[in-house]
This record gives sequence, C-alpha cells and structure tokens, in this order.
Amino acid sequence: MSLIKSISGIRGTIGGRPDDGLSSVEVVNIVSAYAEFIRREKNNNDGKGVIVVGRDARISGEMVEKLVVGTLMSMGFDVVNIGLATTPTTEVAVTGERADGGIIITASHNPMQWNALKLLNCNGEFLNDAEGKKVLEIAACRDYTYASVTELGSELKNDTWARKHINKVKNLPLVDIEAIKRANFTVAVDAVNSVGGIVIPQLLRALGVENIIELNCEANGRFAHTPEPIPENLTQISDLMKEGKADVGFVVDPDVDRLAIVMENGEMFVEEYTLVAVADYVLSHTPGNTVSNLSSSRALRDVTVARGASYSPAAVGEVNVVAKMKQTGAIIGGEGNGGVIYPQLHYGRDALVGVALFLSLLAHSGKKVSELKKTYPPYEITKHKIELTPEIDVDEILKTLKVRFANEKITDIDGVKIDFDDSWVHLRKSNTEPIIRIYSEAQNAERADELACKIKSIVAEIAGC
Repeated sequence: MSLIKSISGIRGTIGGRPDDGLSSVEVVNIVSAYAEFIRREKNNNDGKGVIVVGRDARISGEMVEKLVVGTLMSMGFDVVNIGLATTPTTEVAVTGERADGGIIITASHNPMQWNALKLLNCNGEFLNDAEGKKVLEIAACRDYTYASVTELGSELKNDTWARKHINKVKNLPLVDIEAIKRANFTVAVDAVNSVGGIVIPQLLRALGVENIIELNCEANGRFAHTPEPIPENLTQISDLMKEGKADVGFVVDPDVDRLAIVMENGEMFVEEYTLVAVADYVLSHTPGNTVSNLSSSRALRDVTVARGASYSPAAVGEVNVVAKMKQTGAIIGGEGNGGVIYPQLHYGRDALVGVALFLSLLAHSGKKVSELKKTYPPYEITKHKIELTPEIDVDEILKTLKVRFANEKITDIDGVKIDFDDSWVHLRKSNTEPIIRIYSEAQNAERADELACKIKSIVAEIAGC
C-alpha cells in the first residue's frame, strides 16, 4: 500500500516491505524531514527546539511513538511526550509547552491497521499545504542532518495535559456546569476502544455528569466496530438508546476530534448538526461570524443569518477552515463531520468542547435531544462519486459545469459548488482516490439524490462516456 500524503497528514498501513505503507523507514524519514523543516523555520537561534508528541490508542501507536521520539531526539530536539492523548489535547499542549511544533500519531477514523503522522506548527495548528509540501520535499531528498552525540535531544514524559485540557474546557464562560448538574443527564459514550474512552468520561464527570454508560471505553486500540462515527457503525449505542437508558449518546473517533450525537430514541442527531447546534448556542450568547467547509450543511449558514451574523465557506480541510475563520474573525466554525472549532479554546476540531457546549445547550433548552433537533433547518446530504479514468479531464469538466450553471451561485475555491435556491451540489477531485466526489444537499434525501444523479449525467455527457 502506498502512502497517502494529504493536507491532513501522512497515512499508511503498518507492515510489509520498507516501501510499503507507513513503514518504520518511512516514519523515520518523514519525522526527520519535519524536524529539519521546524529547525529551518525556527532558524535555530534560540537553543534547542521542543516538539510535543501524543498518540491515540491504536495497537501500533506505542511502536510508532518510539520511532518518532527517537528520531526527534536524534535531530537534536527535546521531546515532551504526553503519551495517550487526543488530537485536540496535543494541539493545546503545543502552545501550553511553548513548543516549536507537535506530532500526533493517529490515523483518525481509519481502521486499526492504519496509522499516521499529523504535523503541527508552533501554534498547535496543522501545517498548511505549502508547509506540508516543504516537508515532503525535504523527505524526498533526504535533505536533513542529524545532531552530533553531544547535541542529542532528551525526552520528558508529561501525562498532565488531558487534565489541563479538560480544565480549560470546563472553565469556558459558555460551559454551564451548574445547569448540566441540575439536568441530571444520563449520558452514553462510545469511544471505539481508543483514547476517548479515557478522556470523555473524565470530562463528563468534571462537568457534573454522574450517570455515565461506557461502551467500548477500554483504550486498547482493538476497535469494537469500524471507527468512523457514521450511522452504519453505531448500531450498539443506537440499540442502547432505543431502550430508553440515556438522555443523549456521544460517539467519538479514535483521536477525538469528531463528535457524533445519538438522540434519546436511538436515531442519529446527524454529524452535520453537531456543529449547527453548538454554533447556534454560541451565537445566541456571542455575536459573531461562522465558517464551515463547502461540503458542510447549509443549516449552519441559516442559523448564522438568523442570528444576524455572516457565514463564509472554506475549502475542504481543517487548515483551510481555520484560515478562513481567522480571516473573517469567526467565533465558531468547523466541518460537517462533527468537527467543532471554537477559537476561544484553540483553533482545532475538538470533541471535548463539542460535548461541553452541547450539554450546556441541552440543559438550557429543557428539551429532549430529538425535540432540539426539530428546531434546526431540515436538510439531508447524500454522497456520490464518479470513478476516474485517464481519459477524463476533471478540470475541463468543472470548467464546463461553471459555464452551464452560470446563472446559479458558483463557488470554485475547491472544485465547484453550485448553490440553488433550495439545494446545492459540490464536486471535487479526491486527494486520496481516483474519483470525483459529489456531495448534494436538499430538504430530503430523495431530492438530494435526484440532484446528484442529474449532475452525474451531465458529467458523463461532458466526458463523453
């Protein structure tokens, strides 16, 4: 399996020959290149650099962690190893430690045979596209130099950052611990046997939740189901909720930057609406703008406008959303995959802050989760794809679509998105597969599917296939 190198990190499977997947050889190469990149950015004029390292609980994590820490030390960097930690915790730790960067060892929602390196800058944010390409260029050329024996770095283990992260979340002004306590919620948690199984129950207790039902909360990396928190993978917690055993269910992915919510009746709140609900709560208390990526629900735009604020779209990818949030001064943003970004805490998708703000909202509303869901604009998104062949000119297809739908609102910062009065469709070339992804949204799935199929027919006509 070849490596997948994208704006969200360097991913691959574990095992095989040195040039297969995320081999030990490749880990050392990428980490060496990253350290060299940080060294050049830092210009190494103020002593030894510091890098924070955290990992999720997947089986290969400890092995990869040793490679990462040793390589950073060999490059002359001191390492603050925070061990088992969520992605957002590692991001918070980078700024808290005043480090020069950070590496998160996690393949996010990929199955357990995968692992990945997510690379952070000194602000605890993902490297942007240009910076990531610099790292890959250095890696391709092996253009790095290891430290002499007297200049090797050291390792400091620090397991306090989960607690510090939780404290930062609970101390946010809009997190109402007293209201959550009074509501006396029973909360179910499915953490897919990764690090969320440690952190989310700790967070809930810190928020005053006494009744917690833990599903798959043993952080052993043996995922109890396919780890992406989408409906088809969440039958266990859904069945539990149908039995009336909890007021709300929370599901996180292995690195805890995505939050899915299950309603008291066992139905999905829908990942898209995690951000919508939390943003509406924040906007009800704090005037300001919002941002999400082009493939996220229009419902965020609707609740933002209803609150008298401005919504802006961004290209797909957390780093792009963050850049647009800074540009527009957005007070909350994120992605429709359950990723909430709340700058008052930090600029990164964070399921912990999502849980805390959603419980505050739920406590203040006095409603059941299913009743709360009905207060938001109703939309449904469907996802399709078109397999690419060498003969298909994607750029020409997108260009032609822009001309054909010139009377509609067109956004072309990432592929082409066509906004109609009651729906939209977004086409973009995948960074990881030879396909065009087609996302469409309307007020029901049938209409969204109909729109996607219409666009697929037009694409086939343009491509002559």
